[in-house]
Amino acid sequence: MAIPGVNVLGPRNGQFNEILTDDALRFLAALHRTFDKTRQSLLVARISVQQRLDAGQFGDLDFPPETAHIRADPSWICAPPAPGLEDRRVEITGPTDRKMVVNALNSGAKTFMADFE
Repeated sequence: MAIPGVNVLGPRNGQFNEILTDDALRFLAALHRTFDKTRQSLLVARISVQQRLDAGQFGDLDFPPETAHIRADPSWICAPPAPGLEDRRVEITGPTDRKMVVNALNSGAKTFMADFE
């Protein structure tokens, strides 16, 4: 069945019809129609923010003040991270070729996740 305003590219074979049912396609179309303008403007704003960050035009980055009440609400506080997950700032993921593994081991990273794919 054709969904008005939805153009499916490529064949609808395999499990396509089980996953992207007509109801699912209608839902995705509604999401797109409702939020695409906002999504596009956020993508443009993201580029602008990155350019200002690259130029050093921002001070400290922080959360918006209008959401401070959410961060102060104790019901939003979760359990602390498990041991070994407290500091994930220094982590490398990469392929298993010799050069990448040597560089990862010499990097000082606390974690190296090998991608065997």
